[in-house]
Amino acid sequence: MVRKFLSLCMAAFFGITLLSTPVMAQDSAPAAASTEVAADAASPGGHQMFKQRFIEGDPIWMAPVLVCLILGLAMVIERIIYLNMASTNTDKLLGSVEEALKSGGIDAAQEVCRNTRGPVAGIFYQGLDRAHEGVDIAEKSIVAYGGVEVGRLERGLPWIALFIALAPMLGFLGTVIGMIFAFDQIAIANNISPAIVAGGIKVALLTTVFGLIVAIILQIFYNYLQSKIDSISGQMEEASIGLVDMLVKHNMSKH
Repeated sequence: MVRKFLSLCMAAFFGITLLSTPVMAQDSAPAAASTEVAADAASPGGHQMFKQRFIEGDPIWMAPVLVCLILGLAMVIERIIYLNMASTNTDKLLGSVEEALKSGGIDAAQEVCRNTRGPVAGIFYQGLDRAHEGVDIAEKSIVAYGGVEVGRLERGLPWIALFIALAPMLGFLGTVIGMIFAFDQIAIANNISPAIVAGGIKVALLTTVFGLIVAIILQIFYNYLQSKIDSISGQMEEASIGLVDMLVKHNMSKH
């Protein structure tokens, strides 16, 4: 799953970079020369293209954008692994807990939850641990601990959101600096020649493009993580209702 998303992510990154190559060609060159330049620029592999554009965009302004991408992807990978490990077959767990309740009581059901990973099993354990105090107390314990588990699922998402906002802002900062540099060159040369301002404008365009690409990549992963968390939260709520019904039924059978 992680490899699949990273492959799609990098394919989109290099695809957009390659598509942007003809736009960055100089307008003053003839059409045939522009086509040749674009073909030569597209011929290297994705890694070489990324490295070339990174250097052309000035590492001073591109490095912060790259740091946002690296840190953001690191947090994304950690969250994907955590959420995949947090996924549980709730129907199977409910069935196992119900069988344990019938055969061995609360202690046997807690043992089943203890041997099952994931937030749903942790919520079940907390509810069963307070079941002797009554169904109402157990239900409150389930709700409270469910909020704790949701907070753990969402851990790290604010940082990913920060990098999504920060990457294009850093890119725009590089754009502004590049334009200031271009105007400084015009003032020094006292001549509005394309050759004079080309360097500064190129830095401006590349930093903007890379910042937006990083934000797009992280935004895709952010939405995936958010949908995954919503799915797990829904499973937790549904399973919690099933556990409460099970405890009510179990207490009624005791009387």
